[in-house]
Order: sequence, then C-alpha cells, then structure tokens
Amino acid sequence: MKGVFSLDFTFTEEQNMLRKTVRTFVDKEIMPNIAKWDREGAFDPKIYKRLADLGLMGVCVPTKYGGSGMDYNALAIVCEELERGDTAFRTAVSVHIGLNSLSLLQWGNDMQKEKYLIPQAKGKKIGAFGLTEPAAGSDVVALQTTAVKQGDYYLLNGQKTWISLCDVADHFLVFAYTGDRAKKHQSISAFIVERTWEGFSSVATKGKLGIRAGNTGELFFEDVKVPKENLLGEEGEGFKIAMSALDNGRFTVAAGAVGQIEACIEASIQYCKTRKTFGKEIGKHQLVQQMLANMEAGYQMSRLLVYKAGEMKNKGIRNTRETSLAKWQACNFANQAADDAVQIHGAYGFSDEYPVERYLRNSKAPVIYEGTREIHTIMQAEYLLGEREDKVLNKMLPSWEKEIQ
Repeated sequence: MKGVFSLDFTFTEEQNMLRKTVRTFVDKEIMPNIAKWDREGAFDPKIYKRLADLGLMGVCVPTKYGGSGMDYNALAIVCEELERGDTAFRTAVSVHIGLNSLSLLQWGNDMQKEKYLIPQAKGKKIGAFGLTEPAAGSDVVALQTTAVKQGDYYLLNGQKTWISLCDVADHFLVFAYTGDRAKKHQSISAFIVERTWEGFSSVATKGKLGIRAGNTGELFFEDVKVPKENLLGEEGEGFKIAMSALDNGRFTVAAGAVGQIEACIEASIQYCKTRKTFGKEIGKHQLVQQMLANMEAGYQMSRLLVYKAGEMKNKGIRNTRETSLAKWQACNFANQAADDAVQIHGAYGFSDEYPVERYLRNSKAPVIYEGTREIHTIMQAEYLLGEREDKVLNKMLPSWEKEIQ
C-alpha cells in the first residue's frame, strides 16, 4: 500500500512577493528587449548582475552558503516567471542552480562549497554543466572525455556540446571516464573545472532553431590539469551525480514550461480580443475556444505536477519519478500550447511581430534536452512494470524543512 503524501499548494507571503518581484523584473527588463535579443542572438550580460541583485542566482541555496535560503518551490516560481519572458533566462537559472550549484550542495565537500558554491549562490560567479557530447546524449556511457590521474591532478581531454552558458560561465561541472570503460557507469567521475585553466576553450553554436537569446556551444579540453581536490564526490560517482543533477535540472525545466504555457495563454487572449473574423472576435469561435481551453488544462496539470515534485524536494524525498513525469508532460503541453498560439494568430503567428512564433521555436528544445520525451516515456513505463526503482542516494539534498528548523 502506498504511503500518504500530503500537499499544500498555498503560497507563502514570501513566495508571493518573490513571484511579484520576478514578474516585475521580466515585464520591465526582459519583455521590452527580448525581440531584439532574439533576432541578434545575444542579450545584455548585465542581466546576470540583475538576477544576482534580486537574489535569484541562489534562491534555494541555504543562507550559510550565500543563497537566499528559500525552498524548491520558490525555485519553481523563479523559473516559471523567467520563462514567461523567454526560455533563455530560465535556462540560465536551470543550469547555474539546478544542474551546477545544487550538485555542489549535494555532493561537494566544505572546501568546494566555500570556493565555488558560495560565489555562485551570490551571483559573483556563474556555473554550468558539461555532460552531453557529440556522440553521447541520452546514452551517457557513450561519452569519450577522459580524465587520467597523474600525481596531484587529472589530465582532462575531450569535448562537450550543447552546453548552455558555454562562453559566460566561470565554473563547469564536467563528466569524464576515470577508469575502465567496460565498467560503464561505475567508471565515470565528475570534476569542477575553471574557465581560466590552460587547455580549456569554448565556441558558441550559431543557427539554432530557438532559444536564440541564450548562449549555447561547445567546450574543448586539451590536457587540462584538474587538481585532484576538484574531483566532486568520489571516483566512479559521476553517473550518480549526473542523474541527481538532472533531477534538479528537469524540475526547473518543467517549471519553466508552465511559464511558457502562461505566456501563450496571455498572448492568445490578447489577440482574441482584438482580432475579428466573420463579424465577431475570434475568441468567440468554438475551435479557438477549444485551443484556449486545452492550454488552460495543460497549464493547470503541469503546475500541479511541478509543485508536487517541489514539495517532495522540500521534504527530502527522492523524486526522480515525479520530476520525470512533470518534465515530460509540462514540456509536451508547452509545445502544444505554442503551436496552438501560432494557429490562433493565423498568418500573424508566422511573423516575429508577435511573440508566439518565438514561443514555438523555444518550446522544442525542452522536449529534447535533459531527457527526451521518449526517454521519459520509457522511464514511466518501467516504473509501472516494476523494472525501475528509485533508491535513496548516499548523499541527498538537504531537506528544506530541516534547513529552516
């Protein structure tokens, strides 16, 4: 018999103030500029300083490590509101906090937290995540990057691709083989790598379908000397670290998808009230209403899945299954909402005069990264068939409930 799990979706005063703060920031500083940034394929890097000024670069990191000390649903609120502006800004927070900083919090030692986590949580340094390679996406064990131990350091060689914040991050969490490839998962390790080290370089990727205002590209490591103290966790724990990082990253992606659905709804309602066809507002046509209703259903269902996963994180409960479901469904709903929003706008939806064409382009990437929808489909089926089971990790993220006691 499954245990009882209580949920309370009442937002605290602090969370409501956080939402208002981020929404105001998005409306004033992102919305007026995002069309230009998207066309140019770049945005003002001062945005990161503004995010730091608002305490958003360490929103759910404990205060003793330089963060704001809020809970994981506060992180969801931040991602939801940022993606309402544009996916690029939610992605920056997803990578910096979800994939990197929370990994340091969960797996790092005192020295690593002092040197890397605290500056990141304060927004003084930016963190990124290096797992994907040209021949290794969903199939993590296919990665080719190696780290060979030589005395007091590891010699890192390899390449990573589709890395967000590739040109702007100061620290990278990089995964490489440190042992016998035949042992697969058991031979992968994680390292904290600094941009300034000799042998490191990055190149931005151009010509992306979406998230054009975000920085994405490749990382190259040519005999990079990584001090042994920059090994995160133990040798051979890299796969566990990567999967736990993805639990956090997927949570932020799902939350962002909720924000994108809301953006699609807002744009569509505004257009429905101004555009007339056949003598009446298009919002009065039943098939348009059907698309709007489906957006709302997707929005509400996605939100429930996200905040359920967030509450489990707050209680320190393993949530891989729930986060996978939230990421899978929310991203699918967001992709469909963006498609319907373009359809509602008709020919105008095909023009960047309106934001919905950007929403559609942006909505495709989250369906692919951090576990394709096909991977999440398989995961959910395996849970049902009893072929997959989540075990308690030897190092779990601190419970937010314990943090505030």
